[in-house]
Amino acid sequence: MSLPKVGNLAPNFTLLDQNSKKVSLKDFRDKKNVVLYFYPKAMTPGCTVQACGIRDHKTQVSQKKAVVLAVSPDSPERLKKFEDKYDLNFTLLSDEDHKVSEKYGVWGSKKFMGREFMGVKRITFIIGKDGRLKHIMEKVNTKSHHEDILEFLD
Repeated sequence: MSLPKVGNLAPNFTLLDQNSKKVSLKDFRDKKNVVLYFYPKAMTPGCTVQACGIRDHKTQVSQKKAVVLAVSPDSPERLKKFEDKYDLNFTLLSDEDHKVSEKYGVWGSKKFMGREFMGVKRITFIIGKDGRLKHIMEKVNTKSHHEDILEFLD
């Protein structure tokens, strides 16, 4: 499936967070901008750098009237461990069956260390309060991701 288009309504979803509570994208409509970022796996080096950068800049994200939702194929239990180990201060969502990842076009063939496999591509969507896609970041640098997010929330 291909990526949704900027200007279109972001596909709605409901997933379990790191506390096994249901979170729906529609809950933020007309209230907050949403930084929806997909990442391959909790507690791996790149994903940890990315998450900690966002954690350290959460105040600036909140000042821009935005909430961060981070989606991976990990279980809620693993996400809770990730949150606790790195003192993460934003919502982690479990997409174990990768249906939401497929809906957003981020589930697909990947290559790593000479092998090919199916997995989550590291892509970020900025969604406006109106529920429409404002920007899609297809090339994410884990070290400067938080800076890019803040730039696109302006």
